[in-house]
Amino acid sequence: MWKTLKLEEIVDISIGKTPSRGNPKFWDKGKTTKNIWVSIADLTSSKGLFIDDSKEYISDEGAKLFKSVPSETLIMSFKLSIGKLAITKCKLRTNEAIAALRIKEENLVTNKYLFYFLSSINWVALAGRDIKVKGMTLNKAKLKEIPISFPPIEKQKIIVAKLDDTFAEIDNLVLSNSDQIKNAQLLNKLTLNSKIKDLPSSSYQKIGDVCSLVRGPFGGSLKKSIFVEKGFAIYEQAHPINNQCELFRYFINKDKFEEMRRFEVKPGDILMSCSGTLGKTTVVPSTAPRGIINQALLKITPSDLILSEYLQIIMESDFFQKLIWDISGGAAQTNVPAVKILKNIAIPIPTIREQEIFINWKETLDELKLAKLYQQKRNLFFNLKEAILLNAMRF
Repeated sequence: MWKTLKLEEIVDISIGKTPSRGNPKFWDKGKTTKNIWVSIADLTSSKGLFIDDSKEYISDEGAKLFKSVPSETLIMSFKLSIGKLAITKCKLRTNEAIAALRIKEENLVTNKYLFYFLSSINWVALAGRDIKVKGMTLNKAKLKEIPISFPPIEKQKIIVAKLDDTFAEIDNLVLSNSDQIKNAQLLNKLTLNSKIKDLPSSSYQKIGDVCSLVRGPFGGSLKKSIFVEKGFAIYEQAHPINNQCELFRYFINKDKFEEMRRFEVKPGDILMSCSGTLGKTTVVPSTAPRGIINQALLKITPSDLILSEYLQIIMESDFFQKLIWDISGGAAQTNVPAVKILKNIAIPIPTIREQEIFINWKETLDELKLAKLYQQKRNLFFNLKEAILLNAMRF
């Protein structure tokens, strides 16, 4: 006999925390403690149902700020990227975007059954209008109200066992497919790098000679207290990272916009992420709203000597990314070098006609879509998982 209860009736819900980034005593960069601190990135990269480690640790001092999550607890992301799930295999802590779901009565629902049930939910529909630039957000009130349907424990174990076996087979297929995607992506990168190296050495010019570069304003210039509900848009890291200029979180009024006109974004500009995730770019389309960049972006305005689309191809290539990486000291999470250094980076800039030919060639390469075809195949595997989950949870 199946039952349906609200999530809060089945589990105790607790939310994690992020210690102050500005206080190094809260963090354990050397991982000398056992204070695992899980973020959504860890849930995304975890393989299978379980998690027992993280990219970042907090210090003993930081661990005192909030309670740990016990071993054998289901955890789930409910902000930005909803529905990332894992079962803890050791005591750990999480950030504030992750909820720990501690089952109240073990003879009512099992962790693994709840894992699979929550995996079958359409989170986009459930989140409704709670959509942010970086993703969806599910507030705690909605989280508590999620209806959970479940059969008796023995039936749950049968469902879980079947799903475990079926998903193990699918995961093996996904693993093989992932290698195919990587090989296709590598082939495209090598082909592009070879094409760039074939451009005449006489065509190399410094970026600063053919483009105007403007780094975003100091952070203090754009405090949240000055933001308005509608007005001129604030372009952020999310825009080049996601290669889009459509969704915005913050706006300023006309007076503030005029005051910061130097940082205005115009069609054809290239926006580049400058801290954390380096070197991601987007070309501002003609349909983009008027606005300015924030402190985490670099605005590059090409002259008549270089096409925006061509420059973006060069900047997204391994050729350019390696230059940025080397100048930045090889750190995975760091800042783009000073504008004066970037201006001196030399890149191949052939004639406009040759740039157009290069762009067309790149489009043809992309149209081969080997990686995309493999990705579509991978998506089919995940869709198959979803269909199996939905079928298993019917009652």
